[in-house]
Amino acid sequence: MKGKLLLTLAVCSGLLFLCGPAMAHHGDAAYQDKPVELKNATVTNFAWSNPHSLIEFDVKDADGKVGHWVCETAAPQALRLIGWDKGSLMPGDVITVYMFQAKTGALTGRLNKIVLADGSELHDTQLGGDAAKGKNRYNNPNGAEPNESK
Repeated sequence: MKGKLLLTLAVCSGLLFLCGPAMAHHGDAAYQDKPVELKNATVTNFAWSNPHSLIEFDVKDADGKVGHWVCETAAPQALRLIGWDKGSLMPGDVITVYMFQAKTGALTGRLNKIVLADGSELHDTQLGGDAAKGKNRYNNPNGAEPNESK
């Protein structure tokens, strides 16, 4: 009986030990609180892949120097549910990107939304780009998930 209790305790402790890093992977501590706007970005690659799709694009800064940016999005399964497909972005597309840049200043971050040349928008999640209501990928003032009723 004592052996089973110790084994159960050991398994539970092991699971708790592993849960911390798993939750940290999906945290927002690495990103700025407000999205940056990057106009006239030219898509160089769109990797429709797990666990996160990646958008690579080039943007010229105020001095005309080109910076190569990488933006992380949700997994393809989640993006598909909100209207994306693997052909949503193609190399050469000129877009405006709103993203939560890395706090380190690196040219990388988490997508908020994209505005395509025709004015249509692609969001990262159902809350992405909803700045008018004070919501973003990481902050929902109601404390509710996007699909929950108020």
